[in-house]
Amino acid sequence: MNYNGSLIKKYSNLLLKNNKIEKDLYDKYNVKRGLRNQDSTGVLVGLTEIGDVHSYIMDEGEKIPVEGKLSYRGIDVKDLVKGIHKDNRFGFEECAYLLLFGELPNKAELEEFGTLLGQNRQLPGKFAEDTIFKVPSSDIMNMLARGVLVYYSFDKDPEDLSVGHQVEQCIELIARMPALTAYAYQAKMHYFKNESLHIHYPKAELSTAENLLHMVRPDCNYSRLEAEMLDLMLILHAEHGGGNNSTFVTHVISSTGTDIYSAISAALGSLKGPLHGGANAKVLEMFDDIKENVKDWEDEDEISHYLRKILAKNAFDRSGLIYGMG
Repeated sequence: MNYNGSLIKKYSNLLLKNNKIEKDLYDKYNVKRGLRNQDSTGVLVGLTEIGDVHSYIMDEGEKIPVEGKLSYRGIDVKDLVKGIHKDNRFGFEECAYLLLFGELPNKAELEEFGTLLGQNRQLPGKFAEDTIFKVPSSDIMNMLARGVLVYYSFDKDPEDLSVGHQVEQCIELIARMPALTAYAYQAKMHYFKNESLHIHYPKAELSTAENLLHMVRPDCNYSRLEAEMLDLMLILHAEHGGGNNSTFVTHVISSTGTDIYSAISAALGSLKGPLHGGANAKVLEMFDDIKENVKDWEDEDEISHYLRKILAKNAFDRSGLIYGMG
């Protein structure tokens, strides 16, 4: 791209001058900013029996934080995880079954579902070569969103909205996401970080968490503890109701009757943002910045002073945000 810098600056100033809405108008017309009310409580955006997050109560108009609780289909995730750990097994697949079909599978049903996922782990055709490695992205979330959209072209009937076909689509998306993620990561590390390119095929007998680690690591090695930790993270991030940004986007896009790939790709685009899922990457950047500017990590006053500089928009990315604090 070749642009005249002064002309772009002129356009930018015009944009800022003529596209500003005063903040008090949001209060005047009771317009929601994002998915939050003025008192910072969540906006009710739909009805669901799938996931529920409980993190505060309202007492005489005051928002009071309480111990967080996450439920899937009415089951406390803590109880779900306890059962999984008691049996010494991986649990994301059971969690996915519960969220999709509304009830816990018995042993035979879980094995059947796990086998079905295993049979669909491989990316179709020359998907990896043509979609990922020929046009790599420096941002993995961008690659995931693009990759999911490309799945449309490999679907025998992507516009078929029947329940049966959408079940097939969901299973394939869940099964293939580890390979898509791992290959996007490998492409980024190779083309943008100058590291060796490692491509490993998924294994049908491995769980979702194990497959991801198996394909990401150059030597395919990982510990049982690492796999269990990743499995737990997958469980906790599997569903958060319809009220957060990315799940709400899925709700809005799918309500138009469009295909599943468009809806999930849009949700991934939402999740990428630094004020949503992308905050994880911003947290790491922020910690690196704090390490460079705080000399004594034992000095709480020095740390507090620098955090105040961040909040005052005088440090880090000048946004005034401390990422990772919700």
